[in-house]
Amino acid sequence: MTTSETHRTIDAVWRIEAPRLIAGIARMVRDVGLAEELAQDALVAALEHWPQTGVPDNPGAWLMTTAKRRAIDRLRRRKLQQRKHEELGHELEASQMGEPWIEDTLDDDIGDDLLRLVYTACHPVLSTEAQVALTLRLLGGLTTDEIARAFLVPEPTIAQRIVRAKRTLAKEQVAFEVPRKDELAERLASVLGVIYLIFNEGYTASAGDDWMRPALCEEALRLGRVLVGLVPREPEAHGLVALLEIQASRAAARVGPSGEPILLLQQNRARWDRLLIRRGLIALERAEQLGGARGPYALQAAIAACHAGALRANDTDWSRIATLYATLAGVAPSPVVELNRAVALGMAQGPAAGLAHADTLVDEPALQHYHLLPAVRGDLLGKLDRPGEARVEFERAAALTRNARERALLLERAAACTRATQ
Repeated sequence: MTTSETHRTIDAVWRIEAPRLIAGIARMVRDVGLAEELAQDALVAALEHWPQTGVPDNPGAWLMTTAKRRAIDRLRRRKLQQRKHEELGHELEASQMGEPWIEDTLDDDIGDDLLRLVYTACHPVLSTEAQVALTLRLLGGLTTDEIARAFLVPEPTIAQRIVRAKRTLAKEQVAFEVPRKDELAERLASVLGVIYLIFNEGYTASAGDDWMRPALCEEALRLGRVLVGLVPREPEAHGLVALLEIQASRAAARVGPSGEPILLLQQNRARWDRLLIRRGLIALERAEQLGGARGPYALQAAIAACHAGALRANDTDWSRIATLYATLAGVAPSPVVELNRAVALGMAQGPAAGLAHADTLVDEPALQHYHLLPAVRGDLLGKLDRPGEARVEFERAAALTRNARERALLLERAAACTRATQ
C-alpha cells in the first residue's frame, strides 16, 4: 500500500472511529476538549506509524490504546491520584491482552459513551447553537466547514462556538454522564437536533467525493433508537426515529454503480428497504398516539411516509405533501422548509406555482450560498421550457456545492439544458 493509499485509509478509519474514540476517552478524563485533543494525538501517531508498519488489523483499538497512553501520561503529569493511574493502567493492560473491553464499553445501552457525549455537549450551560455544533464536531467527526454548511452560517462562527463550548464545559466541570430523568426533557430538543443533523450530513454529504456517508446515517439512527429507549413517552423522539428510518430505507437506491447520485423521482423503489419503512411507520404511529402528530420531526416523517407509500413516483400524493409542508412551515418556520414546499407545489400545482414560491426566497440571506435554491429554480425553469435560464441556475448551484458527485450531476443537467437550446 502506497503512502497516499495509507493516508486515505487513515482518513476513512478516522471518520468512523473518531466519535467512539472521543467518547471513550472523555469517560475517563471527564473533559471533552481534552478527549478530542488526545484523539487527535492518536491520529497524528497513526499518520506517523501506519505508512511504515501498515494499517493494523483493528485500527479502532490501536487508536484507542494510543489515546489511552496519552491520557495516562497527561494524568500523571497533572499528578492525579495513584488510584486513577492504576485504574487506567488496568484498562490499558486489558486492551493489550486482546480483551474486548473497548467494544463492551462502547456497546453498553443506557451507559453508552456516545450518548453520554451527546448529553454532555448538550448541557444547559451552552447555547443551543453551541450544543449542536460541538456534538456534531465530537460525535459526527465533522469539520467546522461541514457544520457551517449544515447551519448555513459562516465557518468562523462555528469555529468560535466550538472553542467557547469546550472552554465552558471545562470551566463548569460538567460531568460526563447521562442526566437524571428530571433533566432529560430540557436537553431533548438539542439532542434531537444533533442526531438529525448528523443523519443529514450522512444522507447527503456537504463536501467530499461521496454522495453519502453511510456510517453517519447508521450512527444517527443508532443514537435515535437508544434515545427512544431512554425517553419512550416523548413523541418527537419517536417522530425523529420515524423520519430517519424511512429516509434510511432509500440508501441503496440513492447511489448508482459508480457512486453517482440518483434523485428521488428516478430511484428504483424496489430497492427501498421495506423493513426500515415498516419500522418508520410504526414509530410515526407511536408519535401520533402520544399526541405529537404536529411535531416538526413527526411532520417530516409523515412527508417521508407519503413517498414510501407510493410504489411508483407518479403515484406520489404531492398535494398532501404540499399541505404537510405548509403545516411544518407554521410549526417550525425555515427558508429550507419553504424551499421544499416550493418543490412540492411545483409537483402538485405545476412548475409555475413552484417557481413563484421559490422566487420569494431569492433574497433570503440564509439561502444566498445554499446550492439547492438555484438547483430547485433550475429544475422548475427547465420544466417551464426555459432551458437557457435553467442552465444558468444549474451552473450556479454547481459552483456553490462542495460535494463532487453533486457538482457533476448539476453540471450534467446544465449541459442538457445547453443541448436543448441547440
